[in-house]
Amino acid sequence: MSAPPPPAAPASQPYPNGPGGAPGPYGYPAPGPYAQAPGAPTPYAQAPGPYQPQPGTPPYPQHPGQPHPHTPDPYAHVTAPPYPQPPAPYQGAPGQTPYPAPHSPYGTDQGACQVCGAVPAAQVTVRGHQGMLVIMRSLRRRGVFCRPCGLAVFRDMQANTLVAGWWGPLSAFITPVVLLINLGALSRVKKLPEPVAFGPRPPLDPGRPVFRRPQGIIALIPLGLLALLVLAVPLLAIVGAVTDSGEPQPLTAGSCVHNDGTVTDQDLGVVPCDSSAAQYRVLYQSDDKCGPGDYLADPQYSTDGVTVLCLRPLDAADQ
Repeated sequence: MSAPPPPAAPASQPYPNGPGGAPGPYGYPAPGPYAQAPGAPTPYAQAPGPYQPQPGTPPYPQHPGQPHPHTPDPYAHVTAPPYPQPPAPYQGAPGQTPYPAPHSPYGTDQGACQVCGAVPAAQVTVRGHQGMLVIMRSLRRRGVFCRPCGLAVFRDMQANTLVAGWWGPLSAFITPVVLLINLGALSRVKKLPEPVAFGPRPPLDPGRPVFRRPQGIIALIPLGLLALLVLAVPLLAIVGAVTDSGEPQPLTAGSCVHNDGTVTDQDLGVVPCDSSAAQYRVLYQSDDKCGPGDYLADPQYSTDGVTVLCLRPLDAADQ
């Protein structure tokens, strides 16, 4: 008669209770009083998958230098921008400004006016002067100006110089030179046409011409005096040359003369003795004196400029 089979072991529960049959605090089995032997199969071991890697080969072959696609580096620093930036629409050559100044069709490659930004414009230098008795000051404004702004700068500087430039011994001579130099700047400004492209700011107001301003009217006084001084020198030279045509003609004894002046302010001229214009006959002095009724001729009419000749009226000379 066969022995009865041994009693079957109780079926293992997936979530056994802890010691004393009490469940774990979170529903999981509490550690039992007996530790599991090393290498023993656990009831919770995961079944092997259908695709097992071959020994010695990585589970996912990667390209050299690339990290695992499923394990990104959380500390990797991304240097590239998230969105690529489009290139600038106007790329200039290296060393070139992105927006070069346009070439002016009027021959002035100076760019735009530095005051209002209008074109065309030209490089202009306007000077001024101030005389302060013993000291003086020279002024200058240099820049690129359009026609309206250049006229405004010229007229303001010129008008102020006409009033404040004369008050000093040296300034009286320097001011006319400065005023004449500014005429060259005015000529350069007037060659510019009116602006064809206006800038972000309005141009300066040229205002009234110089001699229609109060400064220009006041400046007419020193300018008139200067003009008289300049004209007086050549005028006096011309008058002197006309009135003093040369040395008087020397007189000789026996010749006849006509006096266009007076006895004291003589103006003697030689004429023929038979002419009706003859008034006196020239004689030498006798014993260093002239006869009764004779006149003394001015020494400048003698050949040596020292000898005094006698002038005898022809009526007395004929007797």
